[in-house]
Amino acid sequence: MDLPAPVYDDGMVVLYHADARDLAGRIRADLVIADPPYGETSLEWDRWLSDWPGLLDASSMWCFGSMRMFIERGDEFREAGWRLSQDLVWEKHNGSSFHADRFKRVHEAVTHWYRGAWADIHHETPTTPDARAMVVRRKQRPSHTGEIADSTYVSHDGGPRLMRSVIYSRSCHGYALHPTQKPTAVIEPLIVYGCPPGGLVLDPFAGSGSSLLAARATGRRAVGIEVREEYVEAAISRLAQGTLDFAGTG
Repeated sequence: MDLPAPVYDDGMVVLYHADARDLAGRIRADLVIADPPYGETSLEWDRWLSDWPGLLDASSMWCFGSMRMFIERGDEFREAGWRLSQDLVWEKHNGSSFHADRFKRVHEAVTHWYRGAWADIHHETPTTPDARAMVVRRKQRPSHTGEIADSTYVSHDGGPRLMRSVIYSRSCHGYALHPTQKPTAVIEPLIVYGCPPGGLVLDPFAGSGSSLLAARATGRRAVGIEVREEYVEAAISRLAQGTLDFAGTG
């Protein structure tokens, strides 16, 4: 089935002004980056779209969300054939609190899901170049962990070590063009991990286009879908500017 004409296409990034439920299943992707409405507030735009995980034509997906969202909506992921691989935490410098009698939440969860055999899923070992001798030395593993395979890389002082599961990056507060805009500094390592170079990233809730910018910056192609016209226009503006992304945080 032919796709409609995109509203933006620069050869690497394509953007559609459409409802994700009408278009997402028609695009085969290597990796999905999804930041759906969590459905946690009374805001008009914050409405969970039922069954969207089942519409995706992909075998690997990173999804932003809250613990509440994943617990309440987890069945929709599992019924669509998605299996949970791992979870990360995006820690930001400030946060949002919807209640005055609870801890202030300054983080969001990011979960990785896959379909099929894990061995067939592209996953590039994520490392950071800050190993120290005390980290490099192999110690006897605790008995409760069972057998864990050796690293796929050789580490040394100042060399690679596994990237931590908590990623710190300032939020886009103060200049965001979308109420839930994510910094590209959080998205880029997710794309490098889950999508091969030159592969295709799909964002069914593209918002102001952070994932599209991150994909292009890491040498991946990207397709975004956004239903709200004002955010389509914001994404086009950011994509057209290209390099105007403040220290990788936009």
